[in-house]
Amino acid sequence: MNENGLDALVSGTATPVETDQVGAKWTAARVVAGYGAALSLSLYLTVKVIWVVAALLGSTPSTFSDGDWILLNGVTVVMSVVGVVLGLALAQRWGRRLPAPPVVFFAWMAAGFLIPMIPYMLFGAVLGGDAGGGDSGGGDAVPSWETAFIAIGFGGMALGLAIALPIYMRERWPAAFLGRVGDHRPAPLGRSHLRALYVLVAVPALLWAYWAAGGTLGLTHRDLMNADGRLLAGNSALWAVLGAAAIRTVATGRPRMPRWIPMAVAFTSSGSLVAWSVWKLPWALLRPGGYTAAEYPAVSVVQYGLSITAGIVMLAALRKAAWPHQSGVR
Repeated sequence: MNENGLDALVSGTATPVETDQVGAKWTAARVVAGYGAALSLSLYLTVKVIWVVAALLGSTPSTFSDGDWILLNGVTVVMSVVGVVLGLALAQRWGRRLPAPPVVFFAWMAAGFLIPMIPYMLFGAVLGGDAGGGDSGGGDAVPSWETAFIAIGFGGMALGLAIALPIYMRERWPAAFLGRVGDHRPAPLGRSHLRALYVLVAVPALLWAYWAAGGTLGLTHRDLMNADGRLLAGNSALWAVLGAAAIRTVATGRPRMPRWIPMAVAFTSSGSLVAWSVWKLPWALLRPGGYTAAEYPAVSVVQYGLSITAGIVMLAALRKAAWPHQSGVR
């Protein structure tokens, strides 16, 4: 095996391979899913652009100032444009010629934001929760077509990424994703590295699981931790644990399974730990538009700080686990 693992992925030195390594059907699925992701998120982008234009014309939710509302939605417009471009890059040939670092970074953040939300949205729909929002973020009701565009945008982009991104990464960096766990020598992560990761993941995961089970310790506005909030907390705990378990699988070579499964899960989980915490922490501390966090500010700092650290450590472990060993495949 030559240098073509996740380190080559991050450094941009990996050489793209032909798409027939994963089969024409998988390549076709990547193309369809990538275009579907871009098209779906375009609907969300449309709503956000309308909200910005409306704010510039003087129509702003009652709990937001014009400046806060324009800034908030301006940020999400930029994020949506990046997401649309990412979807197109996953679908089209030119996407495999892009420099690796920005592709990996934006794919990591997008996957972290959206793919873990798939089970949350499914359970939320079954349980009748608000998994996508029925207002403008400021307490004012929005037209049903805007709610539909937002839900389709999130759901379609999440599903498209879940399908297209693993295939794209398997095609472009096969050494890190093809084969089975145990075909390579276990990654030299070390017990201390794994233990540090477990501790970093365990603290926020246990807190989220505790809240999901109905606990109230650390909450200043307990009424905000409703059924939807508990579902979201439980979903976050689940993905954090899945990511740590995936790293352990790659590091120990057990249990045997297709290598791309734990690699994709760890990649998504680490992105989720970082992306959502980076997004939520400013809200919890700055509280724009009268936003109220369920937990105490100090609890927000601890849980999101540890979550960000855990996500970075998990990505570093994943990168080390994917380093091609000079001794090759056993």
